[in-house]
Amino acid sequence: MRVTVIGCSGSFPGPDSPASCYLIEEDGYSLLLDFGNGALGTLQRHHDLYDIDAIAISHLHADHCMDLCGYYVARKYCPHGGKPRIPVFGPEHAATRMAEAYDLDLDPGMTDTFDFTPLTRKFEAGPFEVVCEPVNHVIESYGFRITSARGGSLAYSGDTGLTDTLVGLAEGVDLFLCEASFLEGDNPPNLHLTAKEAADYAERAQAGRLVLTHLVPWNDEEKSLVEAKTSTYGGPIDLARSGTVYEL
Repeated sequence: MRVTVIGCSGSFPGPDSPASCYLIEEDGYSLLLDFGNGALGTLQRHHDLYDIDAIAISHLHADHCMDLCGYYVARKYCPHGGKPRIPVFGPEHAATRMAEAYDLDLDPGMTDTFDFTPLTRKFEAGPFEVVCEPVNHVIESYGFRITSARGGSLAYSGDTGLTDTLVGLAEGVDLFLCEASFLEGDNPPNLHLTAKEAADYAERAQAGRLVLTHLVPWNDEEKSLVEAKTSTYGGPIDLARSGTVYEL
């Protein structure tokens, strides 16, 4: 399994990264986790624009889904003919939300380009088994655990406040992409995590490597890393960087 960080900025794009988007590849199959604003441009540095097989959306905040609008245009109006529909796994109202975001009639909206499929607790996407669990955010939001046919595994928190769900999703995974939006003392309840909280969950789950994601541009990310390292988590901790590749 190959994991490329496309975008890791939290809440809005930063100077060095678009908002949330991660490219997961194996055996020629490509799955996008989230598609936040700014991600479509950066994706083209790392992957063919039309060689995406499926997309999974954790929730319907703009920094996790809004570049579906640009990708809709790219697939529908390609000069060589529209591209085939691809699955978009997401919250129940994803099709409506995206049609409204681009000011389209709800019928067909974007359904002639994307096969919107409501998230279920477990589903398959090519060589990947995906487990999906609701997490603690201000709107319907999900975390994912993805296991490849070859055995590599990752967990992705999506956006969440404190929740023990993350322990199960990340148990024993090779790579834990966990949001770390706030610094200690600044975090509103039931919204996001601090870097130390992310590391504490990685320790409880015994995840192999922790990558701190959803790094909000107004914070000093190096302080986030320092705070994460005050946890008892003993594995390696990275700050997510756009363009970084992990081989699992």
